[in-house]
Amino acid sequence: MIVDALGNPLALSLTGGQVHDITQAEKLCAEVQPQAVLADKGYDADSFIASLQVRQITAVIPPKANRKSKRACDFALYAERNLVERFFQYLKQFRAIATRYEKTARNFLAGLHLVCALAWLKRGHTLVPRVIHNVG
Repeated sequence: MIVDALGNPLALSLTGGQVHDITQAEKLCAEVQPQAVLADKGYDADSFIASLQVRQITAVIPPKANRKSKRACDFALYAERNLVERFFQYLKQFRAIATRYEKTARNFLAGLHLVCALAWLKRGHTLVPRVIHNVG
């Protein structure tokens, strides 16, 4: 799941429960052009960070404890990572999403897309550009 600086969902990918999130990270980041990527220690992989550096994206990922060469991390900016965690909490308000009510991946992904659209609408965004007419 990728959210913007306001916590709005931008991209998501559905995988099996046993698949690590980093397998989808490069694919999801390719769908957007962020200035920085804020992620937890699970995304601290040399290949992923190198792919971000090639695209001139700042990686705000704390180094793992067992990393031999520690990288710098902007922990003030890293504090904003809570936006994605808050979006996951928003998703869990929908019982069918939280309990994985739908058995097929297609239907579950459709439910996720619906909730993401609701999140955008809740924040006052429109899916279609508005046209304002001045009368007078």
